[in-house]
Amino acid sequence: MSEVFFPDRSCPVTIVDPGKVSRRIKAHGGALMTVEVIFATGGVGASHSHPHEQVSYCLSGRFTYTVEDETIELGPGDSVYLPASARHGTTCLSAGTLLDVFTPQRQDFLA
Repeated sequence: MSEVFFPDRSCPVTIVDPGKVSRRIKAHGGALMTVEVIFATGGVGASHSHPHEQVSYCLSGRFTYTVEDETIELGPGDSVYLPASARHGTTCLSAGTLLDVFTPQRQDFLA
């Protein structure tokens, strides 16, 4: 397989929380990684932090998204930038998908 093309069929799904949250690592290489995170209504991305910078882009659904002490509602087309080590989390209000972009790559996701 090429190291530059990532057809959807070659990107396995990882179950994060059965019936609530799953993820699929999409294109990645160098210092970048994209991850599709699929949420059922009520799915939670627990509050956490990591040394990676992150952008989350809402492809579909509705989410409450908290960064540090600020909470907003995200819908399709909305995005959020997370500086390295920022505490953040989300709860899915209506089933949907977020596209997360990380730099550097999340080696813990690749393990």
